[in-house]
Amino acid sequence: MAAFSIEKTPWGSHEVVVLRDTQRNRRALVARRGATLVSLEQLIDGVTRQFVDGYRDAAELDTRPSSRSAVMAPFANRIDDARYTFDGHMYDTQPGVEGAQRAMRHGFVRGVDFDVVAQRADAQSAQVTFATSVIRPGAFAGYPFAIDLSVTYVLDAHGLSLHVSMRNVGDTIAPCFFGWHPYFRVGDTSVDTWELQVPAKTLIRTTADNIPLPDAQAYQPLDEASPSLDFRNMKPIGATHVDCAFSQLIFDKDGRARTHLRDPATGVHLAMWQERGIVLVFTADTIGRDVRRSVALEPMECLSNAFNRVDCADTIRLEPGAERVFRCGVEIEGV
Repeated sequence: MAAFSIEKTPWGSHEVVVLRDTQRNRRALVARRGATLVSLEQLIDGVTRQFVDGYRDAAELDTRPSSRSAVMAPFANRIDDARYTFDGHMYDTQPGVEGAQRAMRHGFVRGVDFDVVAQRADAQSAQVTFATSVIRPGAFAGYPFAIDLSVTYVLDAHGLSLHVSMRNVGDTIAPCFFGWHPYFRVGDTSVDTWELQVPAKTLIRTTADNIPLPDAQAYQPLDEASPSLDFRNMKPIGATHVDCAFSQLIFDKDGRARTHLRDPATGVHLAMWQERGIVLVFTADTIGRDVRRSVALEPMECLSNAFNRVDCADTIRLEPGAERVFRCGVEIEGV
């Protein structure tokens, strides 16, 4: 039997692609809807251990509570007041909506059924590429730009990685950046006893609505921040509620910044890696189910509300015909 295999299968009303590592009894299930990772699991001593706190069934995938493992494009997290200004033009992503109902989060593709455009399995890995051309002028209010998006999932001996491409197929410069919204599990208890390490020098300060403060006010050196939010060294999460981003990432020799999550009781140790950007950490204190039973480790190319920030202007600009690639993933250790 080959070390890795791949197959498509129904999942309620949806179709998922199953990437399988037969040697380690590990598999990943990725739905066409939103190119969403719904499960990353491994059979250990006859028990299936879930590493990702994804959607439990097709009905949850339809309603997308908590944006579990959401692919966020062409922007990640929030746009303040659902409005932004780009190259001198103001855009409203929620025209006609007023007051507290105005909110724009997590991009446009969570409810899109991606096409499976490539798949392959061999002795080293199983991989599948999902693609969509749905982001076009007129398709989404306040975003008159054309972006081709592809997401390749690769399951190999180390874990699962994402290779994301955004290509500007329009005639004008487009604002865009990528983010991923997975919730990870390393045990069956509350996150309080789990250990966290975030390789960053700076905390992103925000308003009560989780919008980063203007300009340089957003960046607080961790030496000046609350000690409870300083995870530069691995330590228990404890009772701390974490819902903030970290920047000035520290990279390992291979060019990857790794955010670590570990349960001392099980020995399961995950490392979420990324090649650039920021990481947002959320201890799932306000989600609808399984409160504080997982930790969201979100790799993002840029800050939330980046479309409105001068300090992010160069990062989000994509010239006509240009492509930008973002890579991230999760390494599984201790099992």
